[in-house]
Amino acid sequence: MSDSHYYAYGIIENEEYNLKVTGVGGADRVYTVNHRPLAAVVSDIDTLEPEQTDENLRAHDNVLRAVMEDGRRTVVPMRFGMVFKDERTLKNVLRGGRGMFNRALYEIDGTVELGVKLIANEDGTFDREAIREDVADRLRDMSVQEAENGLFSDRLVMNRSYLVDHDQQAAFGAAIDEITEEHDDHLSVQYSGPWAPYNFIDIEIGTQ
Repeated sequence: MSDSHYYAYGIIENEEYNLKVTGVGGADRVYTVNHRPLAAVVSDIDTLEPEQTDENLRAHDNVLRAVMEDGRRTVVPMRFGMVFKDERTLKNVLRGGRGMFNRALYEIDGTVELGVKLIANEDGTFDREAIREDVADRLRDMSVQEAENGLFSDRLVMNRSYLVDHDQQAAFGAAIDEITEEHDDHLSVQYSGPWAPYNFIDIEIGTQ
């Protein structure tokens, strides 16, 4: 009996799929385990508790990004560290969560998550609230949804995630360039993504 388990990255619509990308724990192959309308994107792993190292965290995100960019697939992301001991356990989760996964795939279809942080320069003095509202209004018009993230630093003026249609991503990036140019004397803009839409999915999954 194999000691290999399934490390799961996310859920897509049913498809036989293989991807050559380095996964968590150094896995050299990413593939799917299918059950009816759904497929889990997985790689093999020999532990039930993978280490939360920077390398593994990057690998988790890189796999999800590769799946999204290869054919613009829609993927419901799983949090880091979701390991299933065998195929039956994984398929039980796909079966039990089918309604939630299908609904989530429909809601985020054709979108990506983009992150925007506005960070005040040292000694910068300006109307934070006015700039935050102006930037938020401009980006809201090009997004499907937005999520407020924590202001964990005194210099952090805005920290939000945006759910953006693929077709709006270029326009969103152009708006970020304009905002950066307009405000470069008193703040910097950190623009990240595309990410799988972690901040717009609310599904709790247990492993066994």
